[in-house]
Amino acid sequence: MEETSTSTGALVPTVKAETSLDLTAEPPPPEQQQPQPPPDPPPEPSAEGAAEKAEVVVGGGGGDGCGDDVDKEMLCPICMQIIRDAFLTACGHSFCYMCIVTHLNNKSDCPCCSHFLTSNHIFPNFLLDKLLKKNSARQKAKSASPFEHLRQVLQQGCKVSIKELDGLLSLLAEKKRKMEQEEAETNMQILLDFLHSLRKQKLQELKEIQADLHFIKEDVNAVERFRTELYRAKERSSLKLQMLNDETIAERARALFTEKQGSGSNCSAHSLQRQMGSQDKIADAKVQLSSQSLQRKDVYSGLDLQSVSPSAPATARKRRVHLQFNELQECYLQKRRIWNRQSDKQEERNPNSFSREGYNPSLDDFQSVLTTFTRYSRLRVIAELRHGDLFHAANIVSSIEFDRDDELFATAGVSRRIKVFEFSSVVNEPADVHCPIVEMPTRSKLSCLSWNKYTKSHIASSDYDGIVTVWDVTTRQSVMEYEEHEKRAWSVDFSRTDPSMLVSGSDDCKVKIWCMQQEASVLNIDMKANICSVKYNPGSSIYVAVGSADHHIHYYDLRNISQPLHVFSGHKKAVSYVKFLSSNELASASTDSTLRVWDVRENLPPRTYRGHMNEKNFVGLTVNSEFIACGSETNDVFVYHKAISKPMAWHRFGSSEIDDNDDNVGSYFISAVCWKSDSPTMLTANSQGTIKVLVLAA
Repeated sequence: MEETSTSTGALVPTVKAETSLDLTAEPPPPEQQQPQPPPDPPPEPSAEGAAEKAEVVVGGGGGDGCGDDVDKEMLCPICMQIIRDAFLTACGHSFCYMCIVTHLNNKSDCPCCSHFLTSNHIFPNFLLDKLLKKNSARQKAKSASPFEHLRQVLQQGCKVSIKELDGLLSLLAEKKRKMEQEEAETNMQILLDFLHSLRKQKLQELKEIQADLHFIKEDVNAVERFRTELYRAKERSSLKLQMLNDETIAERARALFTEKQGSGSNCSAHSLQRQMGSQDKIADAKVQLSSQSLQRKDVYSGLDLQSVSPSAPATARKRRVHLQFNELQECYLQKRRIWNRQSDKQEERNPNSFSREGYNPSLDDFQSVLTTFTRYSRLRVIAELRHGDLFHAANIVSSIEFDRDDELFATAGVSRRIKVFEFSSVVNEPADVHCPIVEMPTRSKLSCLSWNKYTKSHIASSDYDGIVTVWDVTTRQSVMEYEEHEKRAWSVDFSRTDPSMLVSGSDDCKVKIWCMQQEASVLNIDMKANICSVKYNPGSSIYVAVGSADHHIHYYDLRNISQPLHVFSGHKKAVSYVKFLSSNELASASTDSTLRVWDVRENLPPRTYRGHMNEKNFVGLTVNSEFIACGSETNDVFVYHKAISKPMAWHRFGSSEIDDNDDNVGSYFISAVCWKSDSPTMLTANSQGTIKVLVLAA
């Protein structure tokens, strides 16, 4: 489309001229223009002609007067809307008053015919205004309700007899009665539908509650039986120990008596034997009475067992149960219901199968959760060191990882150095400054580290230049360098099952698979968004999880990379980390301040963990078989049990290592975390460069 520009700027849009005048010709200046008498105003049409025209023009053939039926003569040629405050020009054209006045302020001609025109040559068009008002009233009358018509008729003073009014009132009363009846019926139907839906919902809830109560009753009986057996075994052990002590004392007494009396005192010996025999009978009677008392305790549902006063640690653990009762309840019921559904399916496949008496697997599983969850309540600091040095002000630790044997750990970050420390010396040797046993400089800031789980001396790194490097810690030299990524590489990971393979992800939206025997990548996965994290499945070298900025986790089978095996959706922001708890369980962290655990084998709803804050930074994620830990932008470390959605313990990097005069105190955050295998010990680091060794404690 061509654009037209003139020195005078944009012009008001005009319609096609009615006469063949030169539109580009400008009127002569005032001093050269011949004075012309003002033209006479156009003659007004007669009333009959106006009425006839109103019927034809305004009525529009029975249309609504607002659509295609509106005659062009009723539209203002400037704004193309129905004319308001109509004014007639000397050349016979009608416009809205504001439209024509605005036009004449800029130009002195008629917008339709370009005839010379000034504000002195326009006149009010009273007849057109009257017709337009009638048309507007007619349109309102057409759209008015019958009540509005009746109200208008009565307001206009129409004469109505009393009899007609009585009939009208009767009709209105009958109409009102019918409408009220219909409204009441509708309301009752709505109420009835609601009550039916509520009844159905509550019956379903009742059914679920009854099933839950049945599960709880079974489990209570199983636990009471098992607890009674434990108490009975304890009593037997105590009685046996007491009998052994009695026998030892009796033997010593017999030996002492034999030494004093000699072998000739047969009568005394017989007396001693009778005494010992009576002691044995007493011991047998004690065992019998103990057994009878245990049976009586069984009859009274173990009331005597409950009378045992709990110890202080047991009381503390019970308090933790009450604090997280709702979460534990949800965990128990979920495990019990899943097990019940699975057992029902198994019985359908094998009708002759039956469940053994005692603990069911779900109760065993929940007892394990309850035990590990209530065992710990806080994080205790056992060591601390500073990662920074005098020559590098930037101290953010981006990654911290244990080696294969948990003897060494390495740190990396924006200081452009990989530092390797000996864990035992950091924990056992108190010192203000711990020196690394190995330090390797790099060309760029580092984002991630990954130890090889087979070759102890090999560690891989990814950096801000997109370079993936494999280092030999022993020689402090690089073994391989891969430079195919075009932008910053965020993540790298060695395969646990194939130590020669590693995977990396980058801001160039590519996932690359590398082999240490080749210089180029062996596989390339193109994605549509930035890659924040990659991780091999610990049970196989053919499955890779990818955390992406598109809010999803993509799970790939490397034998077919045309499309992911699964795409896990649920996060509302970028997925910053992915870590495997096991071959089937995958944990993810996102900048939506949540963690999630996914089942990569079955499409089960994930568990969501909330409590920390993470909206923009990489705050770290680490997992083991039971616990999940992550950092927070509040400078806290949070620990979750994988079966409970709320934090079970947390630790804040306190003010002892922070300068009170530091203006950036509120901006510090946890930047890296790492468990020491399946132990309760973990490494944590924050954006200030402080590294702490924390351990879960009661």
